[in-house]
Formats: sequence, C-alpha cells, structure tokens
Amino acid sequence: MRLDKFLVDCGVGSRTEVKQLLKQKKIAVNGKKETAGKLQIDPDKDQVTFMGEDLVHETFVYYLLNKPAGVISATEDDHHQTVLDLLDETAHHKEVFPVGRLDIDTHGLLLLTNNGKLAHAMLSPKKHVSKIYRAQVAGIMDEASASSYVEIEIAEGKFHQVKRMVAACDKEVVDLERISMGPLTLYPTLQLGEWRRLQPSELKSLEVFGVPL
Repeated sequence: MRLDKFLVDCGVGSRTEVKQLLKQKKIAVNGKKETAGKLQIDPDKDQVTFMGEDLVHETFVYYLLNKPAGVISATEDDHHQTVLDLLDETAHHKEVFPVGRLDIDTHGLLLLTNNGKLAHAMLSPKKHVSKIYRAQVAGIMDEASASSYVEIEIAEGKFHQVKRMVAACDKEVVDLERISMGPLTLYPTLQLGEWRRLQPSELKSLEVFGVPL
C-alpha cells in the first residue's frame, strides 16, 4: 500500500494535507522520516508514526449517527442533504454507506459502514434483526394508555411499516424515531445530526453476525 493512502485511511488528513505533512517530515516509517507518499509499505508489518504517535490502519470503519429528519439515507442526492454529508472526510474516503434506511421524516439511529458483509447480514430477513421505534401518535392509542408515545419493535423494515401499523389502529404518527437496531442503541447524549465511531464493546456485540470486523 502507498504511504499516502495509508495516512489518509488512518484519518491523518486529506491527500493534500498528507502531502504537506510528508514535506514537513512529520511522518516516520520504522523510525525513519519519510517524505515520499508513493513509498510502498506493509500495514501489518511496518510501523508508521505521525509526530511520534503510532498509526493503525483500519480496513472497516463504523459510524453511529443520530439522523435528523429532512436528511435522506443515501450517499449522494441532487436535491437533499444526505447522511454522508454529516460525517467526516474519513467516512467519504472509506466510502461508507447506510445500513438500511430511515425515511426522510424519520430520525434516530443509523449505522454507516464500508463493511458490506456486515450490512448484508444485518439486513438479511433470515437474521430477524430487531429494530425498536418510538412513535409520537396523534391522540391516545387506546383507553388504557396515558401517553401518546409508543414503542414498536419490528424484525423487518417494510416500507412505512410502523406508520401503517399505527394507521391500522386509526391513528397517525406525527414523529418517528429509531432508538435501536440489533445490539446497537441510541443514547440521549448523541444529539440530532451528531455521530461517533462505534465503541469497542459495540463492535464486539456485532460479532454475533459472524462476519469479519
């Protein structure tokens, strides 16, 4: 792998920024300052440091996003802001994509990754991955209920499924939020439009899908 590609993959900076860092002799390979971005390295064997800090190459990356309403679950669109527009440059370079989708007017938990095998496993109907939604409903769902908020768990994400389920009770969803998908949960500390990388414990929880992470 080229050294400059390795550095971009590690999130050190853009290609232009990496070129400048190399010129400034802030990158070392196996203890030796390097200025040539075209230098071929082995990410598994060579030690690469940036200003003295070891860099670890990531094949796959995982982002947990609290998707706002009005943003579409796509990587590009000519008319709307996409979920990828909310992420950092590393996500663009790694070509991440949303695992499944949330409707444009639905907000909440969305996983984005470049791990195609994991995405396929999580979306496979055979896996029965549960998703929990919190819906604000116009009116009260039934006489025993004292709240207009309901939580609905589904294993398949058919088109407008939650909205249709609520409509079957002669009610209307006025706000819909996804709060979990499989082992991943949306925590209140992650504000709308914010994202974070998955924590080690969350990555370990994804091992249940039996694909390389």
